[in-house]
Amino acid sequence: MVEEGDLKLYIYICHCNVQNMKLAALTSGGKDSIYAIYLAQLDGHEVTHLVTIKPSRDDSYMFHSINIHIVDMISRACGIPLVLETSSGEKEEELADLERALSALDVDGVVVGAIESVYQGSRVHRICDDMGLEVVEPLWHRDPAQLLRDMVSVMDIRIVQVAAMGLNEKWLGRVIDIAAIDELLELSRSYRIHVCGEGGEYETLVLDAPFFTSRIEILDTETVWKGDWGSYQVKEVKLVPK
Repeated sequence: MVEEGDLKLYIYICHCNVQNMKLAALTSGGKDSIYAIYLAQLDGHEVTHLVTIKPSRDDSYMFHSINIHIVDMISRACGIPLVLETSSGEKEEELADLERALSALDVDGVVVGAIESVYQGSRVHRICDDMGLEVVEPLWHRDPAQLLRDMVSVMDIRIVQVAAMGLNEKWLGRVIDIAAIDELLELSRSYRIHVCGEGGEYETLVLDAPFFTSRIEILDTETVWKGDWGSYQVKEVKLVPK
């Protein structure tokens, strides 16, 4: 079993020793998981399923809930089947929900978009280790600013939730572009937020990526603001051919 202290070495070994696998991709529809899929495909892996865990509470330790219903549209946009599993969102108990979703799939491994989160990474590794699955983490410990620049060069990314000093209501629905990255870097220096939002400072939704055959167009939204945090709730979307 993989312990948290061994996580870096374990990921390094996985990356060095496995190629051309059939992978399930853990995704919430945000930039990290979608970009991880793209990089896994560039490495020659076949992503056969999207796996989304839908928590029943907003404060899940493992899984995002904002605009999670749009993952079905992402599945249609890229042609990769979606496996959706509901979860109580209770700490540690929600891991069984992920294991249940993965147990039904004929895959060699799992691709995830973790950048620095040892909490999430160690638990995914533990499950996959028990199930005999490899873990692919192409974003792990990459420079956050450069990683975000690489992402915006190929994806349409919108900010859909903010919960950190310096991130006000004006950020909701905003496209992450080079100007936004420069502002995030300034906020990182002032308030020590993670540039990629790895600490939950902000959440994102991807509307287009290189492996999408259609892009997602937003038709209706609702903005909610509650003092020091807010969300950009997508109500209606459609697919547009590229």
